[in-house]
Amino acid sequence: MSKLFAKKQLSVLLAEASESEKGLKRTLGAGSLIALGIGAIIGAGLFVRTAAAAGQHAGPAVTISFIIAAIGCALAGLCYAEFASMIPIAGSAYTYSYATLGEFVAWIIGWDLVLEYALGAATVAIGWSQYLNKLLTSVFHVTIPYQWSHSPFEVSDLGVHGIMNIPSIFILLLLTLLLIRGTEGSAIVNNVIVIVKVTIVLLFIFLGWHFINPANHTPFTISANAGTVTMHNGQVVNYADFWNHGWAGVLRGAGVVFFAFIGFDAVSTAAQETKNPKRNMPIGILVSLAICTVLYILFSYVLTGIAPFQDFLKAGGEASVAYAIDTYMPGYGWLSTFITVAILAGFSSVILVMLLGQTRVFYSMSNDGLVPTVFAKLHPKYRTPYRSQWMFFGFVSLFAAFIPDNVVGEMTSIGTLFAFVLVCIGVIVMRKSNPELPRAFKTPWVPFVPILGALVCLAMILSLGWENWSRLFVWLGIGFIVYFRFSVKHSKARKLLDK
Repeated sequence: MSKLFAKKQLSVLLAEASESEKGLKRTLGAGSLIALGIGAIIGAGLFVRTAAAAGQHAGPAVTISFIIAAIGCALAGLCYAEFASMIPIAGSAYTYSYATLGEFVAWIIGWDLVLEYALGAATVAIGWSQYLNKLLTSVFHVTIPYQWSHSPFEVSDLGVHGIMNIPSIFILLLLTLLLIRGTEGSAIVNNVIVIVKVTIVLLFIFLGWHFINPANHTPFTISANAGTVTMHNGQVVNYADFWNHGWAGVLRGAGVVFFAFIGFDAVSTAAQETKNPKRNMPIGILVSLAICTVLYILFSYVLTGIAPFQDFLKAGGEASVAYAIDTYMPGYGWLSTFITVAILAGFSSVILVMLLGQTRVFYSMSNDGLVPTVFAKLHPKYRTPYRSQWMFFGFVSLFAAFIPDNVVGEMTSIGTLFAFVLVCIGVIVMRKSNPELPRAFKTPWVPFVPILGALVCLAMILSLGWENWSRLFVWLGIGFIVYFRFSVKHSKARKLLDK
C-alpha cells in the first residue's frame, strides 16, 4: 500500500526543473503565458458550447452559468497558482498530485488529463471544421459534403449520414507540425491570434449590443413548460427534464460551458519552459482567467439577446455566432465573415495549447516511468517531444473524425473538473505535510478556498449526468489496467523505495 501512494520528493522535482542542455528550453515570459492562457480559454467554449448550453439547459441564464463556472475555476486557479509557483515543472495537476497525494492519485490525474487536453483538442477541431464550412459556403459558395465534415453518429436534416470529419484532421496535422518546431515559435503565432481573437469578441459585444431584443431574455431561465425542440442532428430536447430548465438547467449549463475555462490550467503545463516561473506562473494563470471571465459574461449576454435560445438547437446549431449575425443583424454580413475567420484562427490557438499541454503531461509521466519512454523522446534539433506529438495527433484525430462534439466536449469537462477537485485537496494536504516549503504565491484563506473550490467543481460534475459519469469510469478503468500492467513495473519512485 505504501508503494501505491509513494510520493515524488520535491527535491527531485526541483532538480528536474533546473536548466540543462537536455531539458526543455525556457523561453516564455509572463506576457506570453497570459497570451497562452487567453489563447487556450477563448475558443470553442465561447463560440460553440455557449450556444449548446443556452439552447439545451440554461437559456439566457447561461450568463449565470458562466459566473458559476468562473467561480469554480477561480478557486481552483488559486490552488493551481500556489502549486505552479512552488513546483515549476511540466506536468500540471499530475506533478502536483505526485508530490502531495502519491503515485496512484497522480496516475489517475495524469490519465484523466487526457480527457481534458486530447479530447479538448478534438472538440475544438470539430468546431473549427464547422466554421470552416460556414466560411467556404458564405464567401466561396463551396460546401464540404456533409458526410466528410461530420461523424458517423450525426445525420443532416436531409437524412445524410456523416462518415468522417476530414477538416478537423487537417487542422490537427498543421498544428502538430508547428508544435514540433518548438514552443517559442508557437507562442509568437499564438500571440498574434490572441490579439485578433480578443478584438473580434469585443467587436461582437459592442456592435451586437444594439441588436439585443429584451424579449429574448424573458424569462431568463427556461420554463419546464417550454415543450420540446428537435436539434439539427436529430436529437430531441425535452425542457421538462430536470436538468433542462430552471436553476438545475443553469447548473447543468455551468458544467457544459466549463469547457470554456479549461485553458487557464494549460498554462501550468508550460512551467518548465517558463523564465522565472515562481513569479510568472501565477500571473499567467490568474490574469488570463480574469480577462476571459469578463468577456464571457458580456458575450453570452449579447448572443442570447440577439437570438432566441431555441435557435441554437436548430439552424444555429453549427457556427452559432455567425448564424445569429446573419439572421438578426441585417447589414452586418461582413462582420459574420470577419468573425468566422477570427474564430478559425482562435480555435487554432486553442488546439495548439491543448496539444502542447497533453504532450507535456505525458513527458513528465514518461520521465517518472509511468508511461513508455517514447513520450519523453526529444527532437535532436527543436528539443520538443516530437514522437509524443505524432502519437497524440493520431489519437486526437480518431475522436475528432468519428465522435460528435457534444460527446467529447462533456467528457472533457468532467475529466477536467475531476482534476480540479484533486488539486484543491492537494493544497490542503501540502500545507499540512510541508508547511515550511517556500511559496512564491499562497492560496488565500486555506482551507476555505480549496474546500469551496472542490465543492463547486463537484456540483458541476454531478450536473453532467450519468452518461458522462459512466464514460469517465470506463476511461479510468482502462487507466487502471495500464497502471497495474505497466506503470508499477517501471515506476522510478517505486524503485527508489526498493533500495
